[in-house]
Amino acid sequence: MPLYLSRFSYTPETWARLIRNPEDRRAAAQSYIESVGGKLHGFWYAFGEHDGYNLWEAPDNVSMAAVALAIGGGGALSSFETTVLLSVDETLDALRKAEQLKYRPPGA
Repeated sequence: MPLYLSRFSYTPETWARLIRNPEDRRAAAQSYIESVGGKLHGFWYAFGEHDGYNLWEAPDNVSMAAVALAIGGGGALSSFETTVLLSVDETLDALRKAEQLKYRPPGA
């Protein structure tokens, strides 16, 4: 199954709610991804541009998009970005296919 890396930031209101009532959000994240047949591989908070990161596994892009849309539309986050991760083998396959494309730069 494909892997996905999500970066998220909470709204100030969400941080205020979590300060008043600390909650481990891993269980919620796990339930969302499991509802589409996936798995949560990790959940981290961080300093910096984003408040946290998730590593997910989902059956397909549509399933992961459904999770991302539900979470992003929930109102607790100020940002939610997801990146599809490629294995080294997938990248090597893509490199081999790219060689066959014969790309032509604009104006060439």
